[in-house]
Amino acid sequence: MRVTVCELPHERAALGAAWKALCEHTVRERSELVLLPEFAMVEPVWESEEFDQTRWSAAESAGECALVRVPELRAEYVVGTRPVTTQGRRFNQGYLKSATDRMVPLRAKYFIPNQPGGWEARWFERGDSEFPAYRAGALRFGLNICTELWALESYAAYAKCGVQAILAPRATAAGTTFKWLSAGVVAAVRSGAFSLSSNRVDESGAYGGVGWVIGPDGEILATTTRDAPFVTVEIDFRLSEEARRSYPRNVF
Repeated sequence: MRVTVCELPHERAALGAAWKALCEHTVRERSELVLLPEFAMVEPVWESEEFDQTRWSAAESAGECALVRVPELRAEYVVGTRPVTTQGRRFNQGYLKSATDRMVPLRAKYFIPNQPGGWEARWFERGDSEFPAYRAGALRFGLNICTELWALESYAAYAKCGVQAILAPRATAAGTTFKWLSAGVVAAVRSGAFSLSSNRVDESGAYGGVGWVIGPDGEILATTTRDAPFVTVEIDFRLSEEARRSYPRNVF
């Protein structure tokens, strides 16, 4: 399967050109699955300590508009997250959008920070504590949203149920890239799955870009940069199957 990871801004002036370039890339590279950053094309409301219903409603509307634009990528499958309100409860929820225009809700983010710059607990409620496997065609994948890359206990479960890729939409700072990349390597090695991540990016460094594709044994196959903000890699599911039968997965 040909998978694409990316880094995208959210500011209106920068987003237009970046989205156009991403669509051109995915068409040219014949991307089958595209992973978008956390809250792609939506304002990072969690930067504000105080919840504001007007801003939340605007964020939900932006999330709906983003879903409408997803088919422009011409990919068979697109995975991302968006703000949703369900029965009066606000969540950061994953989604899978297919080329048939079908939208499948995925798990909502469970591990949410509450600190300066990331007041997520003021804006969202905890979602799903379980980390199930999902399907996108032949791909069996797990979804760990940003902070949840550190949910190390999920990787053992993924290995047991045969997950072939762990998808991690992020919104992480430039100064912390090394830590997050390390977590991505651990995710791959412990689960025997490919590790994929896309990140937000801005000029301030509050969001530092660097998406990645990491192989099942922890080899970094590709990363995005400011000069090359999108990368596409063809992944072979057989490598994940072989990895799960080898060390360290076969010890547990």
